[in-house]
Amino acid sequence: MATLLRKIGLIRLHDRDTEDPKHHQGSLKGTKGNQKNNANKHCQTANETNILSTPEIKARKLDQHGKDKPTGKDKQGKDAKEKLQTGGGGSKATSASSIAPLAPHRQHCTQVRTRRLMKELQEIRRLGDNFITVELVEDNLYDWNVKLHQVDKDSALWQDMKETSTEFILLNVTFPDNFPFSPPFMRVLTPRLENGYVLDGGAICMELLTPRGWSSAYTVEAVMRQFAASLVKGQGRICRKAGKSKKAFSRKEAEATFKSLVKTHEKYGWVSPPVSDG
Repeated sequence: MATLLRKIGLIRLHDRDTEDPKHHQGSLKGTKGNQKNNANKHCQTANETNILSTPEIKARKLDQHGKDKPTGKDKQGKDAKEKLQTGGGGSKATSASSIAPLAPHRQHCTQVRTRRLMKELQEIRRLGDNFITVELVEDNLYDWNVKLHQVDKDSALWQDMKETSTEFILLNVTFPDNFPFSPPFMRVLTPRLENGYVLDGGAICMELLTPRGWSSAYTVEAVMRQFAASLVKGQGRICRKAGKSKKAFSRKEAEATFKSLVKTHEKYGWVSPPVSDG
């Protein structure tokens, strides 16, 4: 039995020993090769993971990512280029925004002018001496017809008014947009006057009616009182000459005359009357 077992063992040992050593080595090499390849593959993957996780590669990836996206300057340049190609729509918005601040200023000036004129109109209507009366031209608060009912009763002008049955001297007063910071434009309508600092077209030569002589503290009533005094001081008279007395004053002529006299006085100054004249 032992002999038989040994024979069987020998046979098995023989079979193991009789196997092709090349084949056995090849299988071992294959197994070791696979293990080595898998190990190399795993190491390569691990090395790639480690390399990509280094700061140097991260910076490289971020830099590459940044190249793909436009920078802020590039984007602004692109937007500007697109605006130019579309006809410069942004310039209209810019021009509109530059004009916008002017509107509130103009609105404020209009409110100041309106409040001032409403107040003055009420005060004039409360006057009890019947010095002047006011009528709005076509209900326009900024365009007044002012009737001057009184001048110095010792003057020649007052006598002329009595003799010609002239109840008042009619003037037109218009107020600019920036009143009371600029003077009104005032001219005589009727009757036709001579001298008294009343010039062609009914223009009035008074320094306080010019931008240089004007003050926002002046009221319409104060201006009319100054005008009444200048009429007497300048020896104003009602024109009675045939033909000429019926010729009406012209606004266009008055504006041209006033513009000319302002230039003259700005060049040569305003002559102060002698102290003896008051």
